[in-house]
Amino acid sequence: MALRKPPLRAVHDGRGAKFTEFGGWDMPVEFDSIREEHTAVRESAGIFDVSHMSEIRVSGPDATALMQRLTSNDVTRLDPGDSQYSTITDDEGTILDDTVVYRLPLDAEHTEADDPTYLFIPNAGHDEEMHGRWTSFRDEWELDAVVENVTEEWAMFAVQGPDSPDLVGDAAGDVAEDVLDLAKFQATWAEIEGARCLVARTGYTGEDGFEVLCPWDAAEDVWSAFDCQPCGLGARDTLRIEMGFLLSGQDFDPESEPRNPYEADVGFTVALDTEFVGRDALAAVQEAGVEATFVGLKLLDRGVPRHGYDVTDEEGHVVGHVTSGTMSPTLEEPIALGYLPVEYADPGTRVDVVVRGRAKRAKVTETPFLNQ
Repeated sequence: MALRKPPLRAVHDGRGAKFTEFGGWDMPVEFDSIREEHTAVRESAGIFDVSHMSEIRVSGPDATALMQRLTSNDVTRLDPGDSQYSTITDDEGTILDDTVVYRLPLDAEHTEADDPTYLFIPNAGHDEEMHGRWTSFRDEWELDAVVENVTEEWAMFAVQGPDSPDLVGDAAGDVAEDVLDLAKFQATWAEIEGARCLVARTGYTGEDGFEVLCPWDAAEDVWSAFDCQPCGLGARDTLRIEMGFLLSGQDFDPESEPRNPYEADVGFTVALDTEFVGRDALAAVQEAGVEATFVGLKLLDRGVPRHGYDVTDEEGHVVGHVTSGTMSPTLEEPIALGYLPVEYADPGTRVDVVVRGRAKRAKVTETPFLNQ
């Protein structure tokens, strides 16, 4: 099957980007170097094309009820312009995907008198699955809601780093004050290079930053409005690992890495006082506790931990495994994320990571790694 292409695929190619397949999309993995791009985000600013992320719009009289019953967080807490991180779980409480749910801001066409409209962002390649899930449950529950897969209507860019407010404020022009007044997980409408954009103070790097959704055909003009280092998925990965953020399909996956939100250390996304698919199973997990949990690991010996590497105790018994790992560009130390039994999960606990058949000394570390 042919790879899906973001609207700026040719632009990135002209800039000299290297590409990789991710979630069925042909995406830039690197423009200059992962280290250079990573450092730009930590010290100044960088821009990522994340148009591979999925977008599903839900509207209508029962939109809130549908979103509430299919995501684990409490959607009713959202005012217009608010968003929240959440998970999508099955009947057993296993995470199918994680997502950010936006309650779209008000504008001239959508006022307080209208039903709320939501946009939620599943991960790359999950748009058809989640569109089907939402429409199937909507029909089963006889809810009055419109569910639209708008993934290829919107381009999405992430402007991240300490200089991002200046860049986004300048691009927003007349509404710069409104944009810069956004708190974390808030969004507003703004015109950038003549295009109506949704600008949110969200991101996946741990730095201050914004995510900008613009019409697909306005992508080049909006991208060009931000004069900063272009960044690929390689730097996005090293930045998120340093923060301990989950990656769908790697740190959790319903088939290869089935985990519930408590195991994945995102139990804060679970609102047990609401009714959603998987709620009863997760209530039982919350009461009983988990046997394994998501942890950070820092290698004390030379070596780079990678996905799938075993974690052993000091006697050599396998007790867990790595799900993500890298050489941290910021710390210049090898770091990893993975799952360990709770009895090994306390920070400072000594374990080994088996790197290419050799045990490397490591210790359990709190995340974000940058706070240590």
